[in-house]
Amino acid sequence: MMQALLAGIAMLATAASAQQAFSTAKLDQFLDRLAEKNKGMGSLVLAKNGQAVYWRSFGYAQITASEKKPLSADTRYRISSITKTYTAVMVFQLAEEGKLSLSTTLDRFFPQIPNAPRITIAHILAHRSGIHDIEAGGGWAMQARTPDEVIARIAQGPSDFEPDTQHRYSNAGYNLLGYIVEKAGGKPYQEALKERISSPIGLQDTYLGTGNTDPARHEALSYRFLGEWKEAPELHFSVPGGAGAIVSTPADMAKFIHALFEGKLVKPESLKQMMTMRDGEGMGFESFTFGGKTFYGHTGGSNSSGSWLAYQPEDKLALAYVTNAKIYPVRDIVSGALDIYWGRPFQVPAFEAFQVPVELLDKYTGTYTVPNAPAKARITRQGSTLYFYPPGQSEGAALEATAENKFRIEPAVSFEFDVAKGEMTVTRAGQRRVFRKEP
Repeated sequence: MMQALLAGIAMLATAASAQQAFSTAKLDQFLDRLAEKNKGMGSLVLAKNGQAVYWRSFGYAQITASEKKPLSADTRYRISSITKTYTAVMVFQLAEEGKLSLSTTLDRFFPQIPNAPRITIAHILAHRSGIHDIEAGGGWAMQARTPDEVIARIAQGPSDFEPDTQHRYSNAGYNLLGYIVEKAGGKPYQEALKERISSPIGLQDTYLGTGNTDPARHEALSYRFLGEWKEAPELHFSVPGGAGAIVSTPADMAKFIHALFEGKLVKPESLKQMMTMRDGEGMGFESFTFGGKTFYGHTGGSNSSGSWLAYQPEDKLALAYVTNAKIYPVRDIVSGALDIYWGRPFQVPAFEAFQVPVELLDKYTGTYTVPNAPAKARITRQGSTLYFYPPGQSEGAALEATAENKFRIEPAVSFEFDVAKGEMTVTRAGQRRVFRKEP
């Protein structure tokens, strides 16, 4: 195992040196900057014609009071919703074998799901089924669940719309596809994944996660940065199943998508169906545009983990990025890596925080409430940094200043203070909420 690993790293170094126009030093600098400024951790692979031209990990797989275990070539990550591409491949394989068809309706397998007689496998693959997503609040998804419990949870939800009348992303639909792979193929998902994908193309570190993330299996724990790295909660692997429970490495991911486009997993007509976009969605595929070129693949995310797998068929270029600390936007990391690879203009971010006078920071500290709601949030100051404590939470998150009265928690939460009005506006995913400061 170690000899194979060392040989793989040597191959990476040789291939990278042969890529004359590719500034590996600049890409190293970009990832080093992310690590230095606590903007993320993870691993990146770029591969052309099935050969890796760049590999790099930065950050830590496990952080304890006594040690930090660095991410490495054999670190395995949650790839979250990229799992859907693997599930879709196995569904198409079963269709090619005549064990089901894309027109097969869901009632053959799960008649208890609302609208099952009118929902086809094709509808589910393309997120056009109307299957309501799992209501996973209250910690339900953090505990071990049996397939029957997951299916019952899905069946509780009413249909979001009539099949094929709309597009709406549904994790629950792919949960069901994972179980259909088992029912139609006659083998557990884990075994099917190994026999249908991993073994035929030589994936060494790709499997269905079980239980919780396990560092003893070289699996990376997920982290948030709250002034220091804190382990983040994650879904129990039994819940996302065929929608998001695969564990892999970026090297295996890049090998998988190259093999898929080389015709080693499904027939050309099946791949064409997967790639056909409708309302921005294929069947187990999404499409992305970088540098004016169209890529196919998928993205994934679960709490603080994130992943991106993309393939440019004409150039036979694969990019696989996985992170166990999703802070700086993953799309910006992917875009930056590709710009550097292509030699396009790219400025490595400085990530220099805006300096706000301490006396002004003190005007923002205090307790904030939402009118007609009991929830209370707190803002405190430690040194030159503000900390936000959500309602009912004893752990605060550091705020990064972007202007004298504007702050953020990357990747998607912003704060704006108005001292005169005694207000704090919090914006997340486009939703604004105004808090008023208590006297």
